[in-house]
Amino acid sequence: MTPAGGAPAARDLTGRPDVEALVSAFYGRAFADPLIGPVFTDVAKMDLAAHMPVMCDFWESVLFAAGLYRRNALHPHLALHRLAPLGPAHFDRWLALWTTTVDALYRGEKAELAKTQAQRIAGSLLRRLNSGDASEFVTIRRRGGAPQG
Repeated sequence: MTPAGGAPAARDLTGRPDVEALVSAFYGRAFADPLIGPVFTDVAKMDLAAHMPVMCDFWESVLFAAGLYRRNALHPHLALHRLAPLGPAHFDRWLALWTTTVDALYRGEKAELAKTQAQRIAGSLLRRLNSGDASEFVTIRRRGGAPQG
């Protein structure tokens, strides 16, 4: 894919400034989206200026093992889910917007990692919000209930 200007993205994410640019561009798209935008603006009433450093810490930790994010990402999503149930369509849109934004801005190993990790995070959150296991891999159990190993 190509960025809005038409030229292909030429480089990979390399650090905090790239993470900030990516997260900012993503939230610009997400807030404007007719499906998930209202979840951010009307339900969560998100203060984007306050939320940006937290999300940049999260993604810098995910992509560069920075160790800056020390919160539990599930808790705010659980609170939000109680106010406005989040379903597969919400997570699919979030993931599509994230992937499109990454592809518009960056190419390379870290860009691919950003997309892969987003897919894993979206799946895990959706499963956890529906009282499931965080992992996409479910333990196979014997008839007696003991996990097989």
